[in-house]
Amino acid sequence: MIFTGTYPPLSGVHDFAANKLNPTQATLASVLKDNGYATAAVIGSAVLDSRFGLNHGFDFYYDHFDFNRLQESNLDEMERPGNVVADVTLDWLSENYQKKFFLWMHLYDPHYPYHPPAPYSEQYKDRPYDGEIAFADAQVGRLIEFLKNKSLYRNTLIVLSGDHGESLGEHGEKTHGFFIYNATLHVPLIIHLPGGMHAKTVANPVNLADLMPTVLDALNIQIPAQVQGQSLLPLMSPKKEDNARSLYAETFLPRLHFNWSELRGVETETYHFIDAPKPELYDLRKDSGETHNLFAEKKAVAEEMRVRLAKLIQQYTAGQELAEKTGLDPALIERLKSLGYAGFSGGGNSGANSRTLPDPKDRIQTYELFSDAMADSQHGQYASSIEKLNTVLKTDPDSVPGHYLQGLNYYRTREFPKSVAELERVLQLSPDYALAAFQLGLAYDRVSNWDRAIQTLRRALELDSTNFSAAYDLGLSYLQKNMANEAAAAFRQSVTINDDYAPGHRALGELLLSQGQLDEALAELHKAAELSPEDASTHSALARALAAKGLTSEAEDEMRKAEQAPPQ
Repeated sequence: MIFTGTYPPLSGVHDFAANKLNPTQATLASVLKDNGYATAAVIGSAVLDSRFGLNHGFDFYYDHFDFNRLQESNLDEMERPGNVVADVTLDWLSENYQKKFFLWMHLYDPHYPYHPPAPYSEQYKDRPYDGEIAFADAQVGRLIEFLKNKSLYRNTLIVLSGDHGESLGEHGEKTHGFFIYNATLHVPLIIHLPGGMHAKTVANPVNLADLMPTVLDALNIQIPAQVQGQSLLPLMSPKKEDNARSLYAETFLPRLHFNWSELRGVETETYHFIDAPKPELYDLRKDSGETHNLFAEKKAVAEEMRVRLAKLIQQYTAGQELAEKTGLDPALIERLKSLGYAGFSGGGNSGANSRTLPDPKDRIQTYELFSDAMADSQHGQYASSIEKLNTVLKTDPDSVPGHYLQGLNYYRTREFPKSVAELERVLQLSPDYALAAFQLGLAYDRVSNWDRAIQTLRRALELDSTNFSAAYDLGLSYLQKNMANEAAAAFRQSVTINDDYAPGHRALGELLLSQGQLDEALAELHKAAELSPEDASTHSALARALAAKGLTSEAEDEMRKAEQAPPQ
């Protein structure tokens, strides 16, 4: 929304894990780049890695997260501390401040778990979330100080905002994403216009989709036709226009991940209506904490708000969905779950009537217990995670994510028959859950059921043709059945999907070597060694291929590399 000025019904991005931004969609960065601006972004979290598409339009996009080396015990590498973000930001700005520039400094620190660095950890000992905010605020201060030192501050357009708040226990929600109350929807928005103007507070409700058209309007740049937000400049003018609006919000997390109802809402200056199996209506003037549901008392107001919401959904859906599949490594999706964004897409049933699904309000305790179990699992506390999931599954025995995560836990504790049972249950409940089919194929492999492994991994590839890991593991299962030709085809498929996948090239090279196809084997093994220069087994296989080719000196070099490679 922030960078496209569009709402999820148009962009098609309702959820983090399943889609990425289509490169054909105009973004604030791409429009400014087309208008002669140097564009840069410095990213504080892997959830905004360039593979999700937000790098579109940026000359410099500093993500640089090493997913390949990331281990579950080292989750902090998926985030970048705010001081490092500010360091890189100021380095880029030092080289580009004399140009017209557009710069995005992304600070991720105020996210759970809250561990502010010193001295904020002491100053906010009992309020660690506030400590994270204070630390992030200090990094913004460094940027502003730079602009002032370069005499740029007065004439620079600056926008400071968050993309969500944290519930911190309100309505039973610890963090964000599950509900659409103002505890998470209401975020700070501070705009500093070039040339300076007297400070003022604008109380009108606005939306993050308004930021792109506001920036372009302030710079006298034409706003793309697809933009659905509105410029906020009229609200900031001395003669402020009265602009009563209805604002849209949604969360599909309960639907897509748990097969509970999604939530959609509409908000005005007076009322907030949430469309749910048990609808909600709040008078924001009298009840800013949204604790007294007026739906039963004010049916006429609620119905009028429901009509407004329906019109907004129709309006914002007009057009072509612009999202596309990410094609991410399944292992990467698992790692991204540690940040609370990538979830268990496969739990939802798009064909079900949302009014017949459970209301998220009635599932918040189950959701929070599941979230705790997921955090335990990501930090290697599998016994604790298994115990919590047993409780979740007593409450919600058909929970797709519950059975899926339990299957992963048993896989990681090497209780493979239990893993098979849990993952089979997942596919009974959600037959098209591609990632579950992939994990079940791996579990079948571990119990030496090669036929079922082959069948299930082939199904995983039918469901997700971008899953190069599934193709690779399918090849390994074929080898267990001595089906060399089928294995070679599967390995070729893995590197066709992802030419940078070193294990696929190595496995194909070793198989070709065993079949005496030396030239092609050498090509594959050279590629694998180039992609994974510290892998001993790759250098060893390449040495054997070189020796078979009669290239003794080169073979000896590769054997030395194998011996010197760090242990894996």
